[in-house]
Amino acid sequence: MSWDTLLVVKGNLAADVELKFTPAGYAVANFTVVSTPRYFDRAAGEYRDGEPVFTRCTAWRQTAENLAESLRRGSRVIVVGRLKQRSWQTSDGQNRSITELDVDDVGPSLRNATAAVRRTHHPSTANPTGPERGTPREPVGATAGDTWSGSPGF
Repeated sequence: MSWDTLLVVKGNLAADVELKFTPAGYAVANFTVVSTPRYFDRAAGEYRDGEPVFTRCTAWRQTAENLAESLRRGSRVIVVGRLKQRSWQTSDGQNRSITELDVDDVGPSLRNATAAVRRTHHPSTANPTGPERGTPREPVGATAGDTWSGSPGF
């Protein structure tokens, strides 16, 4: 949409990607990117690290599966997505909210690394206009009581 807040985040994965499937069978990957700004301290004559920024991210469907298969904790990544805010109420009545990135695309940073790209061929992406596009997979890893919010990415 034209009014979405798009963001590009560069940083490192703070932990391995957490891949789950919704009860309807859609893949969802949750991960955190940590970005630490650097600045030059003129008085000390050296570079120093600033305060780290932790950005919670959510990727859906094939992007989620490819991400979980390809990247690990510490991987330097570039993430593009839409900034979203979710709000909910806890069981004891407290209001909570979180701002996170709904991922459109993610990839390894090639600034200090190399990557071998391998195209995936899955039935759900073989014919993007066909009826099988977006067909959910069987739920794997979903347990009773799992609840999901946000966009399923379609």
